[in-house]
Amino acid sequence: MKLVYYLPSLEAPGGLERIITFKANYFAGHGDDVTVITSEMMGRKPYFPLSPGVRHIDLGVAFDYPYSQPKAMKVLKYPFRYHRFRKRFAKALRELRPDITVSTLRRELNFLNDLDDGSVKIGEFHVTRHSYGAEAFESGNPLVRRAKRKWNETFIRNLSRLKRVVLLTHEEAGFWPELDNLSIIPNPIITPLNKVSDCTQKRVIAAGRYAPQKGFDRLIDSWAIVARKHPSWSLHIYGDGYLRTELQAQIDRLQLADTCHLEHTVENITDKYCESSIFVLSSRFEGFGMVITEAMGCGIPPVSFACPCGPRDIIHDGVDGLLVEDGNIEEMAEKIACLIENEDKRIEMGKQAYLDAQKYKMENIAKQWKQLFESITEKTNNL
Repeated sequence: MKLVYYLPSLEAPGGLERIITFKANYFAGHGDDVTVITSEMMGRKPYFPLSPGVRHIDLGVAFDYPYSQPKAMKVLKYPFRYHRFRKRFAKALRELRPDITVSTLRRELNFLNDLDDGSVKIGEFHVTRHSYGAEAFESGNPLVRRAKRKWNETFIRNLSRLKRVVLLTHEEAGFWPELDNLSIIPNPIITPLNKVSDCTQKRVIAAGRYAPQKGFDRLIDSWAIVARKHPSWSLHIYGDGYLRTELQAQIDRLQLADTCHLEHTVENITDKYCESSIFVLSSRFEGFGMVITEAMGCGIPPVSFACPCGPRDIIHDGVDGLLVEDGNIEEMAEKIACLIENEDKRIEMGKQAYLDAQKYKMENIAKQWKQLFESITEKTNNL
């Protein structure tokens, strides 16, 4: 199978970059011809290394880089850059002649279905429609709302023309009633599943970017309640981002500095999971929530807000983890405290979490992708 993936850049340490790199490396290592096309690397190296078996082509069209460029300059140059991007993208596909082109649904979606390279076009949606540009719909400016509606209509029309649109959760599929070309394939666990926590350490862990989406402000408020009952336990939040100062100020204001710690991103996050006994996801929204499955794969039970989308698909409430009403700070504290106070329950739930996480191993997720690839190319060849 000749596969092409496109995403704007591989420079950032984000979930999309991580997943695409991991899948490209895996498929290349199992006999497929894999190319990753980017457009904005401009000589910079991928954050997550591509294997020697993966071909990488950068189109050299930087829409956003440098990030410090004036907005007016960016707008003025956009038509020229877009024309160059489309021309180079089309040329790359005609030369590669892939069987399947996988889009991450960015600018290329506007013309991808019209390219004549012979490949089957599919899309991967790694966020949730629940939050995708929602701020524009909620804007008080009628011109902004009208422009957003127009963009949304075009987006749906382009998605409907793809052979398949792959979503990460069944919950997310319910947000797309206009589409009849949906498939559900969750993200794989990327961290190795060779270590397991015994769930006896007095540590609670969370991980993610220090950004509003991750809801760590909500977690800290919940922890203020937990810490009063269980001062010998500690919360460690691993990540980096522009909200670090604000979150630390919240910790200091609530007098939690002895039990609540903001840690930097670490490469050995598996070790940190295994040093902990409870994982918490406090996000306002997720595309999937890989950190949940990674934590479960290390044998620790998750406590998660039932935010859109991911936790409801992953966690069997009361069996391998606990779900909390989205945004309910008090209930989050109660559920964390429940696992702190019931060691036997915590350990048993952690064991079940480990077993249930096995279905997210890459070899199992790869089978779903292979089945999809084979089915859509067979259908195309039979036409």
